[in-house]
Amino acid sequence: MMRRRTFLLSAPALVATSVSGAAQPGRITLGTAAESGGFPIYGEAFVTMMKAVDPVMDFRLVETRGADDNVAMLEDGDLDLALVTGEVAQEVLGGVGQPRSGLKVVTAVYAMPGMFAIRADSRFRAIIDLKGHRVVWNAEDSDLARQARYVMGGLGLDLDRDFEAIYSDNPAEGAAMVIDGRASALWGAGLRWPGFVKVALSARGARFVVPDADEIAAIRKKHSFLVPLTVPAGLYRGQYREIETIGTWSMMLARADLNDALGRRLAASLQKAERTGQLTRHLRQTTARNTLAVVSAHETLQPGVMSHYRAAGLVE
Repeated sequence: MMRRRTFLLSAPALVATSVSGAAQPGRITLGTAAESGGFPIYGEAFVTMMKAVDPVMDFRLVETRGADDNVAMLEDGDLDLALVTGEVAQEVLGGVGQPRSGLKVVTAVYAMPGMFAIRADSRFRAIIDLKGHRVVWNAEDSDLARQARYVMGGLGLDLDRDFEAIYSDNPAEGAAMVIDGRASALWGAGLRWPGFVKVALSARGARFVVPDADEIAAIRKKHSFLVPLTVPAGLYRGQYREIETIGTWSMMLARADLNDALGRRLAASLQKAERTGQLTRHLRQTTARNTLAVVSAHETLQPGVMSHYRAAGLVE
């Protein structure tokens, strides 16, 4: 993977540390993503929460170009922790199309249910209805486009061949194109994803197109790491019912040689935050239960995290 230039974010609660070499417990670098995505928001919420439950630990958030950049920096030892999408985690930890990585899972972050947003007055009702029409997939090399390729590929569809593909680095631009009719649909993922919020809040509102039950079964037959996910009712204006779709869980990964004592400390602090009700809305899915449910093999967990889970009676 190519190394990319990164930019360091500063905030009052964040203390700068050296990026190179092994980090000492309590001094941690966490890679997020570009400012327009959900990872920086999550990263800020995570650091604020960890500061509340373990004030001794100092974090530095590192803005990156996304999950691939984060993986490369973890493997080079330039980050201690990083946020990655489920698709990237599957490829890295499972050795899909590349050697299996030694990176380890610290925690599940949040679910990424994939959907199309269309205008509420649109005639489109199913994925097949969008075939041949203009669809915004976000940036061509983005994590969202990667998820779309897996989902559409599970249905025998190709983003470029079967749709009039539009690629944009700006989620707000993609939403604007749907709102003004330049595009028929916008692909996105996550809960309260900014592009979806923008379409839903527009004058005509939004509807969401997702795979039906048969399509979900077909997708999972080809890509079993994609899992059924539910979008709770009321996340977007005009969305009065739950939406059943498919997607993955984003993960927080650690570099292969992260100190196990630090892994135990992170897991203990996360469990303390969960037990004392300090998981805010951005962090409510970051639980030990979700982590154990979505990690397919326990050996992919960071050893210190696994040690804490055993000591806490969460695993045998």
